[in-house]
Amino acid sequence: MKVSLTVSDFLDRAETVYPDSLGVVDEPGGPGAWGRVSYAELAGRARGVAVGLDRLGVGVGERVAIVSPNSARFLACFYGVSGTGRVLVPVNYRLGAEEISYILEHSGARLLLVDPDYAEPLAEAKVPDRLVLDGATDSELFAAAPPGAPAGWEPDEDAVATLNYTSGTTARPKGVRLTHRNCWLNAASFGWHTGVSDRDVLLHTLPMFHVNGWGMPYAVTGMGGSHVIIRRIDGEEILARVAAEGVTLLCAAPAVIASVLDAATRRVAENRLVPGRDTVRIVVAGAPPPSAMIARVEEELGWEFIQIYGSTEASPLLTINRARPGWAALPTEERARRLAAAGPPALGVRLTTDATGEVLIRSNHVFDGYWDQPDQSAEALRDGWFHTGDGGVVTDAALTLTDRKKDVIITGGENVSSIEVEDALYQHPDVAEAAVIGVPDAKWGETVKALVVLRPGTTVTPEQLITFCRDRIAHYKCPTSIELRTVLERTATGKLQKFKLRAPYWKDHERQVN
Repeated sequence: MKVSLTVSDFLDRAETVYPDSLGVVDEPGGPGAWGRVSYAELAGRARGVAVGLDRLGVGVGERVAIVSPNSARFLACFYGVSGTGRVLVPVNYRLGAEEISYILEHSGARLLLVDPDYAEPLAEAKVPDRLVLDGATDSELFAAAPPGAPAGWEPDEDAVATLNYTSGTTARPKGVRLTHRNCWLNAASFGWHTGVSDRDVLLHTLPMFHVNGWGMPYAVTGMGGSHVIIRRIDGEEILARVAAEGVTLLCAAPAVIASVLDAATRRVAENRLVPGRDTVRIVVAGAPPPSAMIARVEEELGWEFIQIYGSTEASPLLTINRARPGWAALPTEERARRLAAAGPPALGVRLTTDATGEVLIRSNHVFDGYWDQPDQSAEALRDGWFHTGDGGVVTDAALTLTDRKKDVIITGGENVSSIEVEDALYQHPDVAEAAVIGVPDAKWGETVKALVVLRPGTTVTPEQLITFCRDRIAHYKCPTSIELRTVLERTATGKLQKFKLRAPYWKDHERQVN
């Protein structure tokens, strides 16, 4: 027997097994906030979305875009839209109006669901229908008791469930086609590896638009855990929610961890409790975290640190690095060093590197291809492997990322990983942010340059930072110059835009390597 795997399976189970359990705690004071919602009510509202889409004439396979911070409505759309055969297009609300308009047009979105804070900037976006998520305009769409039942859909696990756009660090964003099968298997694997259960309370510190919250909206729902919505990311507010709601699980980029650590430091200085010790696990991805940051999570917060590596094209889970029982006796610094690697492949993932060091992946949750871009699809999915564009080495079955391939610095014939140099810089207590790039050099071809943002009130000099690095890593890897900045430009999903950081230094060169 073969039964199609679809994302509706997760909410169906929650409604069947946990109808009266707390499903969602919506953001207090958010536009049209729902408050505290059971799984029975969440499932009813998801059906309301499906009935509303029927009424609007949005058919199976048509795209529904959502531009919104995290909300209970967003969570319901994973099921009311995708779960009934339509395609959800979760759009990064931090993008500019022109970029969002491009995504709406490129995806052929039939309907736009937009948060009130973003309705005016997107007023000119060309889309056939739109609804503002304000609790009034959209009240019929999210009715807790919809009139009638949704039209039927013959489940198809190979149908596209979500269309997720890449961050576009080097070009126009591409639409990643994630099928129901992709999303289902990613969520099951992710939930299994991180131990998700009906005892869990997930705080949505990760944007739901970001690869569908990495699949946790599915995994936690299917196991009957609770979702706590947070609209604005702030370290102190995160700690407050952990205490108030008994949060046990978070997913986040390293920048979010930094804000939580800063808030915890202030709490300690004020003799206030830092909540969650020995009860919270935090799953981190988006950039290789510095080992010093991992050590602080364990020592200052008392939270379990889990690192994953993935990509939008892989739904996103590829590798997972969780401390093994034998590591408990290791010194914190050594355990943190081991956790700083991307780790071994997740269940069902085949991982290797090619002759150039590029990471290649095979998995059931690797995407179906790019939306309306067959050439780019063929380039990424060739010879039976997904070509990630990342550089890495595999040792004892575990992956360590060395760089985006295009960011490897070759100085005097030696390869330098910018990640390793950044990790050394982050160990200095005065360094808040660091980006390491290669710049032209007459003698060495390229040389290592660091752009550094200092913590407020600190006065360390570039020369002192270079000496600090030379005490920790090979001298040829150390920055030959350091420039202090007030800010480092990032994408809307928090990634450093190194191609922009490099550009001024290479403007008089025909090639971006030397």
